[in-house]
Amino acid sequence: MPKPRVIVGMSGGVDSSVCAWLLKQQGYEVIGLFMKNWEDDDDGEYCSARQDWIDVLSVADLIGIDVEAVNFAQEYKDRVFAEFLREYSAGRTPNPDVLCNAEIKFKAFLDHAITLGADHIATGHYARVHNINGHFSLLKGTDNSKDQSYFLHRLNQAQLARTLFPVGELAKTRVRELATEIGLPNARKKDSTGICFIGERPFRTFLNRYLPTRPGPIKNDRGHWMGEHIGLAFYTLGQRKGLGIGGVKEGNGGCWYVARKDLANNTLYIVQDHDHPWLQQHTVPIESISWVAGAPPSQPIHCSAKTRYRQTDAPCQVILTDAHQAHIHFPAQQWAVTPGQSAVLYSGDICLGGGIIS
Repeated sequence: MPKPRVIVGMSGGVDSSVCAWLLKQQGYEVIGLFMKNWEDDDDGEYCSARQDWIDVLSVADLIGIDVEAVNFAQEYKDRVFAEFLREYSAGRTPNPDVLCNAEIKFKAFLDHAITLGADHIATGHYARVHNINGHFSLLKGTDNSKDQSYFLHRLNQAQLARTLFPVGELAKTRVRELATEIGLPNARKKDSTGICFIGERPFRTFLNRYLPTRPGPIKNDRGHWMGEHIGLAFYTLGQRKGLGIGGVKEGNGGCWYVARKDLANNTLYIVQDHDHPWLQQHTVPIESISWVAGAPPSQPIHCSAKTRYRQTDAPCQVILTDAHQAHIHFPAQQWAVTPGQSAVLYSGDICLGGGIIS
């Protein structure tokens, strides 16, 4: 009987490398796939694609698997980057990693893997999939400090049925230990912290290549002029650095935070108090909701939610206005809730799904 075939998305990082090794140890036929998703400036100082590909080849050679490269740059530009720019142009702050997972890593990649005869795909994400009688649940990774279910909340039953997350059961420290024990050449390679396709490059400089600057006034909560912004797209709610107001002191002399964007008047509002009412809210509207189970739970929905990655889950109640829109009510006020970001819903370790903050 032939071994089940798994196509592993290999990035050149330690997580996906250990993922491939684990699956081979478990008896799968493993093929590595390196995805090239961005090529506008792939000769620039911030693009690591060439070194990443070398690392993938080195790992594949060491653990004894075949590997191939596939170019999804056009799909990325059409499905992810175009939406990314639309959201920023509308004054929101999108999360491209969420869209990348939904449209590229678990759609374009999955489709390609199936043409290669894959039974499953696998990635180095810190998350878990549980199958109970053909119903698939997305769970947090066991290493809470590395859990990536937030970025995977748009995955559906068909995608989860084909997906394996081998490192989701492990702590990151154990993954590093395994990489060292195996002798992987990238065992000490530092984790990527850049946004999906942007990498480690200066974000504002990058964005400025694609969106025009449109300067306007910066005002405080009393309407006083405080300076000039370069364009509302270049700021996000709760932002404290890079406001360009030259150390303006007022009131208690504390830090300034971006609190509101007035698109109609091209005005950026800032406040000086971290706990200012403009930065706090109990109710968060969301849209474009996707449910991992394929349908919402029965109401009333009492669960917890994150309105940004690395936030502690906060208890809440979700009131649906229809299958794809809702209001999330939090007993405790939430800080700097940002339109365009994802609000992700949980029942304990189970990711229920989520939506875009509107």
